[in-house]
Amino acid sequence: MASKKVTITLDESLVEALAGAAEEEGIPLSRLVAGAVERELRLRAGRAVVREWQAEHGAFTPEELADARAELAAADAEYLSNPGASAA
Repeated sequence: MASKKVTITLDESLVEALAGAAEEEGIPLSRLVAGAVERELRLRAGRAVVREWQAEHGAFTPEELADARAELAAADAEYLSNPGASAA
């Protein structure tokens, strides 16, 4: 994948925190930032899909939302108990 150098302005304390996190993970700061941006874009795409679905089928019921939250919590708990395992 091609890369492009860009300039952004961030609060100094944020840069220090990001640099520390990148060092802790053993990755370049640019990779940490790129990962955060990719996650944000995936979240935005997901929210757009949900909006489209709800526009066609109506809003989720409280029960559907509770079920979805329970499934997400279970998936989080499973991941946290075995973070090295990858989802296929």
